[in-house]
Amino acid sequence: MNRREFLKFAAITSAGLTMPNSINRLANIAEASKKTDLVVVHGSSPAKITKAAIDAMGGIKKFISNGDVVVIKPNMAWDRLPEHAANTNPEVVATVVQMCYEAGAKKVKVFDRTVNEPRRCYVQSGIADAAKAAGAEVSYVDERKFKEMNIKGEVMKTWPLYTEIIEADKIINIPIAKHHSLSKLTMGMKNWMGIMGGSRRQIHQRLDESLVDLAMFIKPTLTILDAVRILTANGPQGGDLHDVKKLDTVIAGVDQVAVDSYGARLFGMKGSDLGYVKIADKYGLGTMDIVKLKIKKINV
Repeated sequence: MNRREFLKFAAITSAGLTMPNSINRLANIAEASKKTDLVVVHGSSPAKITKAAIDAMGGIKKFISNGDVVVIKPNMAWDRLPEHAANTNPEVVATVVQMCYEAGAKKVKVFDRTVNEPRRCYVQSGIADAAKAAGAEVSYVDERKFKEMNIKGEVMKTWPLYTEIIEADKIINIPIAKHHSLSKLTMGMKNWMGIMGGSRRQIHQRLDESLVDLAMFIKPTLTILDAVRILTANGPQGGDLHDVKKLDTVIAGVDQVAVDSYGARLFGMKGSDLGYVKIADKYGLGTMDIVKLKIKKINV
């Protein structure tokens, strides 16, 4: 329980004799103080570790309701095979699609604005086939569906974003953890560049601030970081198997800053080594300090 939660707890406790339902409120606060912030699951099956991570976060029904239209945003920007670790693991994506339908989702959409030729990226990554087999609606980005959004960020005041993600009931972000030549690493927050229209190169001059602006505007229901394989160098595109490290790990959390901060540890770094993580923590988007988090580790 942090200081803010303690003060709230104390205030309700002092008023407990006069406030109706005070016992229930105290119980809710106590339960909140015990919540799991991050789940880190290790195992040989991408499907099993993904399911275990979501289950440990409270189960898919905690995040997805009956009738929801869900957008799952993987990274499939590159014309690379899964073993190159440039795109999200297709089994991880397919497992989340299947779990969303099991929770009663009306429709699950999967898409990305790719860097390489879209059709090759969708096929080579393995994501299109895997997601479709699980029942997802997999589509190429339609340039007509980008709409100028009033982001009101520090750097990005407005920007064309993909309307299908804005109109969704729930958003699940499933990035892969990998090296990036400009931002050092690309994980959860940087994965939002895949729903940006226009010339994305324009944000490179103030990349860290721009990524935070995007992340504050698009708040995911859940972030699942794919670290089945990570790309340790020559990212984000990769292509050399010598740069790939197999970790057989998935990290799940609601706090995208915490997920990215923990993900940095996979590369021998800290969250504070990443400019966008530091800025996001400063702005209160999430928690960078891993010590403050309740982390559940599971082997499957």
